[in-house]
Amino acid sequence: MVTYVGWQSFLNSIMLVVMLVLALLCQTASKTHSINCSIYDDPLPIPHNFYKTGEIIIGEIVSQVFLNYDNLSFTEQPMQTLIDEPISVPKNYQHILALAFAVKEINENPTILSNISLGFRIINSYFNARMTYKATLNLLSTQQRFVPNFSCHNQNNMISLIGGCFSEISANIAVILASKKTPQLTYGTFLPSGDEKMYFPLLYRMVPNEAHQYMGAVRLFQHFGWTWVGLLAVDNDKGDRFLQTMLPLLSENAICSAFVIRLPQWSFVDQLIELFLDHVQSYATIFQGKANVLFIYGENPSFQVLRILLFLMPFTSWPPLEKVWIITSHWDFISMSLQKNWEMQTFHGSLSFTVHSDQPLGFQKFIQTLNPSWSKEDGFIQDFWEQAFSCSLKMLMEDEESACTGEEKLESIPGILFEMKMTGHSYSIYNAVYAVAHALQAIYKSISKRRSLDKRNRLLLQNVKPWQVHHFLRSILFNNSVGDTIHFNEDRELVAGYDITNWMMFTNGSVVRVKVGKLEPQAPPGSELTINYDQIMWHHGFNQVLPVSVCNDNCYPGYSRKKKEGEKFCCYDCAACPEGMISSKIDMDACAECPEDQYPNKHQTKCIPRVVSYLSYKENLGIILATLAIAFSLITAFVFVTFIKHKDTPIVKANNRTLTYMLLISLLLCFLCSLLFIGQPGKVTCILRQTAFGIIFSLALSSVLAKTITVVLAFMATKPGAKMRKWVGKGVANSIVLFCSFAQAGICTIWLCTYPPFPDADMHSAYGNMILQCNEGSATMFYCVLGYMGSLAIISFIVAFLARKLPDSFNEAKFITFSMLVFCSVWLSFVPTYLSTKGKYMVAVEIFSILCSSAGLLGCIFSPKCYIILLRPELNSREHLMRKIK
Repeated sequence: MVTYVGWQSFLNSIMLVVMLVLALLCQTASKTHSINCSIYDDPLPIPHNFYKTGEIIIGEIVSQVFLNYDNLSFTEQPMQTLIDEPISVPKNYQHILALAFAVKEINENPTILSNISLGFRIINSYFNARMTYKATLNLLSTQQRFVPNFSCHNQNNMISLIGGCFSEISANIAVILASKKTPQLTYGTFLPSGDEKMYFPLLYRMVPNEAHQYMGAVRLFQHFGWTWVGLLAVDNDKGDRFLQTMLPLLSENAICSAFVIRLPQWSFVDQLIELFLDHVQSYATIFQGKANVLFIYGENPSFQVLRILLFLMPFTSWPPLEKVWIITSHWDFISMSLQKNWEMQTFHGSLSFTVHSDQPLGFQKFIQTLNPSWSKEDGFIQDFWEQAFSCSLKMLMEDEESACTGEEKLESIPGILFEMKMTGHSYSIYNAVYAVAHALQAIYKSISKRRSLDKRNRLLLQNVKPWQVHHFLRSILFNNSVGDTIHFNEDRELVAGYDITNWMMFTNGSVVRVKVGKLEPQAPPGSELTINYDQIMWHHGFNQVLPVSVCNDNCYPGYSRKKKEGEKFCCYDCAACPEGMISSKIDMDACAECPEDQYPNKHQTKCIPRVVSYLSYKENLGIILATLAIAFSLITAFVFVTFIKHKDTPIVKANNRTLTYMLLISLLLCFLCSLLFIGQPGKVTCILRQTAFGIIFSLALSSVLAKTITVVLAFMATKPGAKMRKWVGKGVANSIVLFCSFAQAGICTIWLCTYPPFPDADMHSAYGNMILQCNEGSATMFYCVLGYMGSLAIISFIVAFLARKLPDSFNEAKFITFSMLVFCSVWLSFVPTYLSTKGKYMVAVEIFSILCSSAGLLGCIFSPKCYIILLRPELNSREHLMRKIK
């Protein structure tokens, strides 16, 4: 819809131009009754112009002088009603000087357009559409004659036109030049449209596409963490287009607009007070809001309206604004001469996207030699000089103290009115002149290739038509005098970037602009913006501390954002992270869980590595248990050696010597297998731990059971006629041991084939610890192994308990009974203790149970025998045995 309205306004403009031309031609025809080149009078002459003769002319339309108009009443013919006199915009006078300087350089340079002199013709637009159309038609006519669309005998050959400084002026010029097929190089903005290449095929922009500034602003907001930004846009179709683009772009990048205020366009003088009263509430919105950053879109006319509103605010009760202004390249902080004493402290510390500029060698020297009589053809110099220096160049003066000497220095003019360094717009004009010159040079070379250069060829170059320049202009590529590359893209936009400029406004009217960064649209996404934070000077109200512009205070690490109902997504509450989660950055949308091998610190701001925990040989508990295991192993080995040494004594031979050896070996292995539980769990150790423990213990218990059954069978066989005699011998004992052991081995085999144990890490049992342990794989199989050992122990206990009173000097049944009682007590207490402990202490409980139960078997069964063998050898004899039986 905006595009349709925009092009409808262009069509209306074209109709207005046609009517204007017809009216002017009719007025001329009424005087002479025919159109011819002898007409000298311009029906509406434009006083502010600058003409320099040349064989080829470059035109320029500037906006250097301003006229105020009253509102149109439509009851009388529109007239120029001046408030006092034409108001100069001194800073824009540099646009004129930039073109004059570039033409002077080219004419003095023998390597480009040699033997051809460039001239120029500059006319003022008065910031007005009607006068802009008139100025454009004047440039298409003969000097000091107004005969558009006719070629007269001495008509100046205008090959291209440079202008204007903002979009409305550029569009007004483009409407006329499109029909004349004359290239236009605009150094300001131009309202973007998808069809502009079709409607204005000869329009070139000496500035990059303004849309690049929008993403640049987003990158700037992200760089400084500004998420709550106020938007100010001019109240026209350009402002509508800006908001339609900018608002979604902000949302996509997690930035919110605190408010949107529409700035009025420049209006008629009699409406300014009404505008002021209408926008007092807007000022209150800006002042009272939390947004410390304002992104403003508008061109110089809207900037002047804003300055007037800010100038009048001190007359109300509102204090000055202390904000950060982010400004697009349309503004250059120009001031009209009557505003030179208006304060600009409100804009101190502003950041703007300015067209990239540099300082051509010799430009400052060129403008330093400027004086009121430097060029008689300059129709701008008088108003500029008088209003910039507050003096008069008129000869008749009542007050001689107000007379200009002509020796005034431009360096003394406050920076708000005029800058000695070339501005971005002036630099664009400078490059535009060189672009046209290089296009003409390309035509010159093209002609030279076809024929030898003579006077006739030179005349051919002078007779080049504007539309012919277009073909060469669109493909130019050259480096200017400061080394910048100048060329256009397929949309006829200059391929360049923007400078990030920090503005410092001082109370004496001086202005300092500092380049603090750059925006390069051609850079990879995310790296377009380069900013030097240390060089930025902020508004005095921020005390040189980075301004904060957020809806509410940030949610610091350890907290996450919680949306406020009915508010924009940039407004939120802060909620502490749940237990076990962290937020490591400011304003995180949600808390995050730590990796498994890490856990949150006390403040839940970062994840720290978990402390690896397992029963190791380096800690006291591991050392004690390992020492005990080795000590009991040595004692068992000592007992075994003792029994080997006294293998032929009655006490060793009395209760199946083979089973005794087997029991001692299994007890030795039981003590040693406890060492598998100490140290970092591995795949092999996890598999061997429980299976080796289960099989070895089953071997020991089956040996004990076999010894007990052997005792019972031996005494039952001594009865007369007993049928149990055939069962007495090593066969039964060995069978019991093999059967019981292989049964446990079968259970362990099934376990390993189905759900084998494996190394695991427990992250949850102990806060901040990563417990390395062996996962049993199947708890059912683990308890089956324990249950089987428990059943062997109970059976052994019952059999031994029944055989404890059998008459025998070396009857082991009573000792086995006690040992089984100890064994069962240990393992019955093991189960609840094992289930109630975690980590390395659970492993320590199992090791302790293994050592205690094994030590119980060793001590209860073999300590009496060792006592007799070592301390009472006299009792270890057959005579004592027979005497005891009797």
